[in-house]
Amino acid sequence: MTDTSIRESKTVLITGASSGIGEATARHLASLGHQVMLGARRTDRLAALVQDINEAGGQADFRQLDVSVLEEMQAFAGAAHERFGRIDVLVNNAGVMPLSPLSMRRVEEWDRMIDVNLRGTLHGIAAVLPYMEERRSGQIVNIASSSAHRVDPTAAVYCATKFAVRALSEGLRQESEDLRVTVISPGFTSSELMGQGGAPEVMTEVRTAADQLAIPASAVAQAIAYAVDQPAHVDVNEVIVRPTAQR
Repeated sequence: MTDTSIRESKTVLITGASSGIGEATARHLASLGHQVMLGARRTDRLAALVQDINEAGGQADFRQLDVSVLEEMQAFAGAAHERFGRIDVLVNNAGVMPLSPLSMRRVEEWDRMIDVNLRGTLHGIAAVLPYMEERRSGQIVNIASSSAHRVDPTAAVYCATKFAVRALSEGLRQESEDLRVTVISPGFTSSELMGQGGAPEVMTEVRTAADQLAIPASAVAQAIAYAVDQPAHVDVNEVIVRPTAQR
């Protein structure tokens, strides 16, 4: 299963790994010989995914995880370190996207986007930094969005969280000479992200556009692998991956 062309095998933690980009990334990185520790709330899916990877000759484990809870993120990182002996990469992938006009005042959904997309990313950074700082080595891959580069009606809060992810990623990059920090910004991608709340009419339009344009999650996984497999002195800071036809 291992691709001998990679420079070294790494331990990679992936949040939101039960579907979409997270699942595709887990499968792809494991196929390249990396060890993967997978976190999400849906443990039945994680268990099936880990079984698939291990039966194919890879190395994978999982733990239930809600990234909005700092203690769960810390326990996730601790379990990965105990299982594999090191933490080389964190892929902060967990995210939600319930879109609606601000005038609808769907405050609970705003809070959920802040909790998962932004606070969850910060929790991931806080949980793995001690391990990476001790080794003076590591990489944090934050999944933003093409919506981190533009603002669209009905997506103001979602865009705000993703703009913030880009900002904190750049701040982290500037603060450390030892860590590599990468932002991956996908456009329309096949995933379950568009089935989680939001104004029904808005989400229907988004799903229709995605059905016409979406790239497979594996395309984003390959971009993540590209950044992860660069030599230690090469830091791929930002990649935008979107359908050719997306405007």
